[in-house]
Amino acid sequence: MAKTRVYELAKELNITSRELIDILSSEFDIKVKNHMSVLDEEDAELIKEIFVENESNGKENNSIAKSIIDEYEEELDNSVKIKNKKKNSKKNNFKSKSNGKENNNESTLAEEIIIEMEDTITVKELSDKLKKPITEVIKQLMFMGVMAAINQELDFNTAEKLAEKFDALVIKKEESLLVDNDDEDNEEDINEENYEKRPPVVTVMGHVDHGKTSILDAIKKSKVTATEAGGITQHIGAYTVEVNNEKITFLDTPGHEAFTTMRARGAQITDIVILVVAADDGIMPQTVEAINHCKAANVPIIVAINKIDKVGANIDRVKQELTEYNLIPEDWGGDIVTVPVSAHTKEGLDTLLEMILLTAEMEELTADPNRKAKGTVIEAKLDKGRGPVASLLVQNGTLRVGDSILVGTTYGRIRAMFDDKGHNISSAGPSIPVEILGLSEVPDAGDRFNVVKDEKTARNMAEARKEKLRQQRLTSSNKVSLEDLYNQIQEGKVKELDVIVKADVQGSVEAVTQSLEKLSTESVKVRVIHGAVGAISETDVTLASASNAIIIGFNVRPTNNATSLAEKEGVNIRTYRIIYDAIEDVKSAMLGLLEPEYKEVVLGNAEVRAVYKISSVGTIAGCYVLNGKIVRNSKARVIRDGIVVFESEISSLKRFKDDVKEVASGYECGLSIEKFNDLKEGDMIEVFIMEEVKRKNL
Repeated sequence: MAKTRVYELAKELNITSRELIDILSSEFDIKVKNHMSVLDEEDAELIKEIFVENESNGKENNSIAKSIIDEYEEELDNSVKIKNKKKNSKKNNFKSKSNGKENNNESTLAEEIIIEMEDTITVKELSDKLKKPITEVIKQLMFMGVMAAINQELDFNTAEKLAEKFDALVIKKEESLLVDNDDEDNEEDINEENYEKRPPVVTVMGHVDHGKTSILDAIKKSKVTATEAGGITQHIGAYTVEVNNEKITFLDTPGHEAFTTMRARGAQITDIVILVVAADDGIMPQTVEAINHCKAANVPIIVAINKIDKVGANIDRVKQELTEYNLIPEDWGGDIVTVPVSAHTKEGLDTLLEMILLTAEMEELTADPNRKAKGTVIEAKLDKGRGPVASLLVQNGTLRVGDSILVGTTYGRIRAMFDDKGHNISSAGPSIPVEILGLSEVPDAGDRFNVVKDEKTARNMAEARKEKLRQQRLTSSNKVSLEDLYNQIQEGKVKELDVIVKADVQGSVEAVTQSLEKLSTESVKVRVIHGAVGAISETDVTLASASNAIIIGFNVRPTNNATSLAEKEGVNIRTYRIIYDAIEDVKSAMLGLLEPEYKEVVLGNAEVRAVYKISSVGTIAGCYVLNGKIVRNSKARVIRDGIVVFESEISSLKRFKDDVKEVASGYECGLSIEKFNDLKEGDMIEVFIMEEVKRKNL
């Protein structure tokens, strides 16, 4: 049986989509988003059986249908009188259909009009699609309080309300063109009987030099057949190994940055993470970052304690350190699998692979190989001889040569496909990495792909996505910020405020973290997803973007690259010198009291290239202006290794022997900082002003 959308089933039952959605929600506990949603085959059959009863059964013998009608009547009693009149006619039709009787007087409801529109539609176009006289449409608009002429444009909300008065439905055209990746199943039958076990997709992460690459190399050499002449082509970014007649797919792009960058684009492709910790070194800063990234993504973790063959290896110490981050090993009463391994001697590797398969079995990873393929781009590049080349990971369905695919905002038809060993293949099932040729452009890593019916459809959908992306860039970002936090809480958009804390010392990180988490209320929970010492980096911004978090810096500053990325991704970075200010700002934002009066505007940055000490003047710094401009008498802070060491004002500014008011980017200058003489080569001078802004009415 073909899948049934809500509005199609409502049409068969001779009731409106809105009535059916209400009934599904209250009686059947079936949650549907809108009239375009697709119902499960069994649910659709059950609903038809209840509502389309023949006359011999009768309403009295159908208790479920009777309870639905009773509840619907109760809802009608509580509604407005004008709506009662309208809904009563629909209810009568609904009742007659439930009893197996056709009501010809209400047959018009069965022919519910569905209108597709862009963001706006003119009154005349809407009138034509409604098949109603223009005067009647304008009259209804006047009753709604909207004075509109024949050629005036209506927004989506107004058109939707107007269409309701004529028993019609309005949908945005994007909803039919821009099919979300998760909703792609709507176009096909979903038969759980077709779902089969699929290989797990594994990413290896951990601190530098703890043996991530060594473990991957050891697994490849031991599990890839000798006929492969050196193993696997590395550019595909993933490979598959076989263990006990079962496959495991490894992503050969380890590192939490790549992991989170893909997650930021909506690609949650990793099923299991192997966290590598050196037995002789223990938990290190990058290990902590990897743990936090995994927790934010809610991915199962297996800890591989590497280098157990080295002198000084202490497995128990590693396990003890893991407990500090709420990772309790299984043999200590927790749920985290820990496997001692040695990439050098290959000890424990078989156990590690078995643990991966066991974890995958507990996760019950399945996919339907009989449907159209969908998945994610792992890597992509432009090859001089072959054109755009993309490495894909098939997550569901089977991908075949000749398929037309939509990949992010690009499209194409698969001309050739290669496996992880460079062999030509004709098809690939779930959790299998492949390299394909035939795309129109180079997609981004992390883009989702879907197989569509033909190349023309793929091109139209790609163009529509490009247009939607362009519109989104023109509008403001929906990322969380303290200024609009209260509004987003009230609208129900935010239930949990994720925060990343960076500070100059570990004590400050812990103090800020504990203070923020104590601010949690019934409306919103404050959760610190990552805390570390040092400057705010690009990795922090990437994690914040993927998790929709804000970044709070205490006595530290963001790097130039981090600032640029934050502006691009719309991530809110707040920096403080006093811990109580940070706590009060978050608390005030949650209560809706945050009304910023001043905004810090960074004018420019300069690097100290030389230092001169003059007895009568003090310390003069010879600087090179990296970006922006340096302005005399403006506020300045001295940053050393990403940490703010002093904040004051620029007391003097010279170009050669002349006093100047400002020095632009790309020029050298000499300057002195008021009440500060401990300048050193390599220090960064950040110049800023406090700009007054109008208060917001929250």
